[in-house]
This record gives sequence, structure tokens and C-alpha cells, in this order.
Amino acid sequence: ESGCGKTTTAMAILRMVQRPGRIVGGEILLDGIDLAPLSDRDLRDVRWDKLALIPQGAMNSLNPVMRISRQIGDAIEAHEGKQNKQELKARILNLLTITGLPSRIYDMYPHELSGGMKQRVCIAMAIALHPTLVIADEPTSALDVIVQRVVAQTLLDVKERMGVSMIMIGHDMGLQAQLVDRIAVMYAGHMVEVAPVASLFKEPLHPYTQLLIESIPSVKERKPLKLTEGITHDLRNPPPGCIFQERCAHVMDICRAIKPPLREYKTEHHAACHLYEDTAQGVAGRQSAESAR
Repeated sequence: ESGCGKTTTAMAILRMVQRPGRIVGGEILLDGIDLAPLSDRDLRDVRWDKLALIPQGAMNSLNPVMRISRQIGDAIEAHEGKQNKQELKARILNLLTITGLPSRIYDMYPHELSGGMKQRVCIAMAIALHPTLVIADEPTSALDVIVQRVVAQTLLDVKERMGVSMIMIGHDMGLQAQLVDRIAVMYAGHMVEVAPVASLFKEPLHPYTQLLIESIPSVKERKPLKLTEGITHDLRNPPPGCIFQERCAHVMDICRAIKPPLREYKTEHHAACHLYEDTAQGVAGRQSAESAR
């Protein structure tokens, strides 16, 4: 849902949380390096070079008075120093080609581009330094369905062609099913389920995930869509126990007293729910037996 903490989590990974928000603890590990304690100077070297962002709302992410070529070129030269003009131009044109944009975009301004083109320019900027991880924050929001498909295919092409890892943020479950390998479902600032995409859609465990999937319109079945009743808790004063308790149809006494940990209930399938405690103990037992062997 909007406001569950998806973008805030992404900004925390990048150490770009806006005040009054702040990072109070924990680790942010990338290639074995903890980003949390790095100085701003060291973090600047990591951003874009190893860790890049495709921002939410490309319409407002580009400088309206700079040509596309200069915006991409400035990002490259900020990290790699002054470049040969012809080599830099060839590099930028190659990035435009990779993201499915015509070469004429090179000399154009943002206002001359469509929404989908602006989004693909942001993708080109994100991959300009060949990062190991790209965070795409709702890259298809505010785009029509046809352009969404084009942008989604561009992201898949970039992922396969350049071998980068991606974190895709969004609340369109149907689109996520086509784009990702694993899904983490968030509710009120907490991850409530993490699983391979096929496992999650075949057998969602957490009641909130089940409601999310059942809210997707189907062209095959004629049935009313399910809605999540109630409203989320005030996160400044969360209740004891499970954060989803007031909206859950399966709530038990234990849910109101003890916060469920994120545990593995099936192979690589984790959920934070008391409904499956016996299953979790069985999985843990099998893993212990296998380790002993």
C-alpha cells in the first residue's frame, strides 16, 4: 500500500533519508561493505558507481534547462573525471541505444520528451557507471499501460545485458510478477513475507499478501475483488504484537501480544505470521537434520 515504507527503505539503503527521518541502527551491506557508517565523501564514491537509483517520477527528476547529453555526461565526469569529448559522446549514445532511445535524444531537452522517454533517460543515467545494484522506485508509475510495458521491458533488457542486480519498488502485483525473481511484501514499515515470485503467487502465506493478490482483477474469473478492511495503525504508536492484527480475519490472542518474527515456512519462503508456527518448527528441524548429516 502507499505509505508502507517502500521508498523510505530504498532511501535508507542510499543513506538519503530526509529529515526528520534518520537511520538509528543496523547494517546496510553491499558486496560485504557496510554503508551505514561510511562518511559522506566515501558514500559519494559508492553512489552511482556501485549503487544507483531510478527515481520515482522521472517527470521531475531531470534538469529542465540542461540537454540530455549534458545531464548524463555530468554524472559520468563527476565520478570519472574529465572525459574525451568524442569518447563521452559515443558512450552516451550507447546508453541511449541500450535503453531503446533514438540518437536524436542526445541534443534534446526534457520538455521535448514524453513521460516514457524521460523514464528511460533516468534508466540510462542510472546505469552510466555500470553499478552492481540499481534501485528502481516505482519506475512505471504515472505512465499509461502501453508505456509501462515498454519501460518494464527496458529494465529487463538492461538487467540481462549488463548483469546488474535490481530492487524493483512498486505496488502493482501483476507487473511485479512479470519482472522479479523474489518479492518482499511490506506492511506498515515491516516486511511480512519474502519468497520466490512463483511460490508467493501460488501459495501466499501472510493474510495481507493473500488480500493483495486477491485484489488483482482477473480476466478469467468473474468474482468480486476483496478489500482490506480498516486502516493502518499510527506508526508513531504501534500496538504490541502483530502490526496487521486489527485488519486480519485470522487474528488470535497471541497476535495481540507477541510480534511474529520473519521465519522460513517453506524453502526460501518466509513470513511473519503466527498461523504457521508448527510449519516453521518442522522446517527448522529438517534443516538441523540436514546440517547434522
